[in-house]
Amino acid sequence: MLVATWNVNSLNARMQRVEEWVEMVQPDVLMMQETKLADDKFPHLSFQSMGYETAHFGEGRWNGVAIISKVGLSDVHSGFRGDDPAGWDHPAEARLLWATCGPVRCACVYVPNGREVSNDHYRFKLAWLERLRSDLVDEVAAAEHFVIGGDWNIAPTDADVWDVGVFDDNSTHVSVPERDALLAITDVGLRDTFRERYPADGDLYSWWDYRGGNFHKRKGMRIDFLLSNPTLADAVVSDLVDRNARKGTKPSDHAPVLALYNLDGGHHE
Repeated sequence: MLVATWNVNSLNARMQRVEEWVEMVQPDVLMMQETKLADDKFPHLSFQSMGYETAHFGEGRWNGVAIISKVGLSDVHSGFRGDDPAGWDHPAEARLLWATCGPVRCACVYVPNGREVSNDHYRFKLAWLERLRSDLVDEVAAAEHFVIGGDWNIAPTDADVWDVGVFDDNSTHVSVPERDALLAITDVGLRDTFRERYPADGDLYSWWDYRGGNFHKRKGMRIDFLLSNPTLADAVVSDLVDRNARKGTKPSDHAPVLALYNLDGGHHE
């Protein structure tokens, strides 16, 4: 079963690229972030004509997450699982979508950016991650096979950044509290199989700024990844970032990240 995650950075702007990639790669499940579409504008019919069931959680100009699947799509839920916790005064944002796709429970996530450590958005990011962890405790425990994928806006280690020295004390994505929050999430029983496969390798990035020719200079960050529970992680046979999808005309600034799982009765050939 081939599962992929991709921040498409506006599906309106990137739909042709996404369609071409899906036709070529044929993922069983694709989780997309930053669709920047309202639900009634999502191109369900286009993906259905390619053999995919679809779910989307969007708000229009910002955010937006989607899951498309050709192995079934059920038990869809938008946003956090529980009721609003005491003291949670943040507006709802389209950043989290759950669905069961064939034998795998999936979650698509678009973590807030945080902007700067001194910004209120940074504190929102940490609170958001804490709330996600709370939901994951139950979700991971209940599923035989579970994967959460998306744009995490966190580089887990210094090896996931082209040069950690360019970040200062007010920079997000590499701060200790963010990395600790991500570690707390993996501690509920999730594994980063891509990094397990390439434990000491640098230059394995999923995002490159459009400016300054950073992609060609290989100045990137690994902030997009799939985290699997142990039963699914043990079944992984391949992990990769598709750098080719970052090339060409009007690419997203993110590349797709893929994992191939060898499951009994798997659907991908």
